[in-house]
Amino acid sequence: MKVIPEIAAAKTELQALRRWFHAHPELGFEETQTSDLIAKTLEDCGIEVHRGLGSTGVVGVLRAGDGRRSIGLRSDMDALPIQELNRFAHRSLYEGKMHACGHDGHMAMLLGAARHLARSRDFDGTIVFIFSPAEELGIGAKAMVDEGIFKRFPVDAVFGLHNWPGMPVNCFGFRPGPILAASAGFNIRIIGVGAHAAFPHNGKDPVLTGAQIVTALQGIITRSKKPNDTAVLSVTQFHGGDASNIIPESVRLAGTVRAFSEATLDLIVSRMATIVRNIAAAHECQAELEITRSPATINTPEETRFAAEVMKSMVGEANVDVDVEPMMGGEDFAYMLQARPGAFALLGAGNGEHREQGHGPGPCDVHNPSYDFNDEILGLGSTYWVRLSQSWLSGRIVTDRRHEG
Repeated sequence: MKVIPEIAAAKTELQALRRWFHAHPELGFEETQTSDLIAKTLEDCGIEVHRGLGSTGVVGVLRAGDGRRSIGLRSDMDALPIQELNRFAHRSLYEGKMHACGHDGHMAMLLGAARHLARSRDFDGTIVFIFSPAEELGIGAKAMVDEGIFKRFPVDAVFGLHNWPGMPVNCFGFRPGPILAASAGFNIRIIGVGAHAAFPHNGKDPVLTGAQIVTALQGIITRSKKPNDTAVLSVTQFHGGDASNIIPESVRLAGTVRAFSEATLDLIVSRMATIVRNIAAAHECQAELEITRSPATINTPEETRFAAEVMKSMVGEANVDVDVEPMMGGEDFAYMLQARPGAFALLGAGNGEHREQGHGPGPCDVHNPSYDFNDEILGLGSTYWVRLSQSWLSGRIVTDRRHEG
């Protein structure tokens, strides 16, 4: 493993930065303290800072030499509405909010790279550091793209990186083409007629209607799409009623659909609309269906190949999986990859052995209240950003074989 010596020497500082972010989690489009610290850190390095894209997003621009090539490096910023179970010193200070996906580590890694590049200026071209809000809402990157981030700060390609529990430390993984799924979040409101539970014939029961909709929706996956077209539909919420002896007037269902193909997602959403409408009508209820779509995260082949060569130069070919299995998770970085070529990669974070005394009883998985980012990979992540930037801007793989961290 090759970590740049100056970055390795800053391990304690990077860890302190990451743990500050962890202790001060902020939800999507609320990342005010977070963006303040990011902006100050960049400014202290002499990096040109722009704020306000996508509401709370931060962009840093660093130029050196007279090269015309450019690269975008992106980190997400927001936390999740989860009550943390960890009790160690850097646990969340805010009830019901937690960095349970590693965005705290992503920010620290990119800031570590930015600081090193600003000090060394050992590159030729322009680097755009992108700190994107509201990834967990699926719309922060879209907001930045819609507001013209790549018109204001043009880049030849844009790259993303995500820690991945379960993958061994010091390993990378990704693939050309779809790596994360397209998604459709849905909300269904069933409106009936309330009644006393002892006299159900006086009402129109939205609970019964909703229950049949839940069952019927699963038939889309098993009977409407081709078996080879991978997809999942999960109803994750069913809300309705306030008393055990009253049939409520309405209920609300919510959940998500994931697929790698937009055509498959189109089919599922269309069938959902038909099923919801017709089952509600059969029970003399009304139905409202709202869908929020996000695209698949699709890596472009040339940029994926280039990033893989940078990774191999750092950790060796055996530690770079260039054909990881596509996953049903979603990423709003997909919107940036629709606007520019690039690649989204995974960085192995281990199985949780790194967690300090006082961690929660659950696994160290993302979106779990017992999760904590592995600080041992901060240096490797920062080094990847530096080597990727230097290599991309020079058009060749840049390594430093004199040192091993």
